[in-house]
Amino acid sequence: MTSITASSLLQMRAQILQQNAALQKAAGAAPSAPVAPAGGAAAPSGPGAADFGDALKSALGQVNQLQTKSDAMSASYERGDTTDVAAVMLAREQASVGFQATLQVRNKLLSAYKDIMSMPV
Repeated sequence: MTSITASSLLQMRAQILQQNAALQKAAGAAPSAPVAPAGGAAAPSGPGAADFGDALKSALGQVNQLQTKSDAMSASYERGDTTDVAAVMLAREQASVGFQATLQVRNKLLSAYKDIMSMPV
């Protein structure tokens, strides 16, 4: 079993950042701003401070829109206004997958929070 040193942690961090940049480049997105060094643990401030919150709100809004669209299409089909059952089922599956993904993200965030809170100081 190998011991974890500060230099090995910094090396792993650098590898993760390189992989993240490569994935963002492959996805066509601009690489994010570099992360502050591990030495300082200051709270983020400035225009990029609310990026995570904004991204989370946007994702939840999109899931809500998918569910609203699915409900509207289901109600329309039940009333007999539309006969395209494939489109209705597709909308319902999209809403279901979006909701399940949201639940998984929530579970991962809660797990990470619990892990952080249980770390010794």
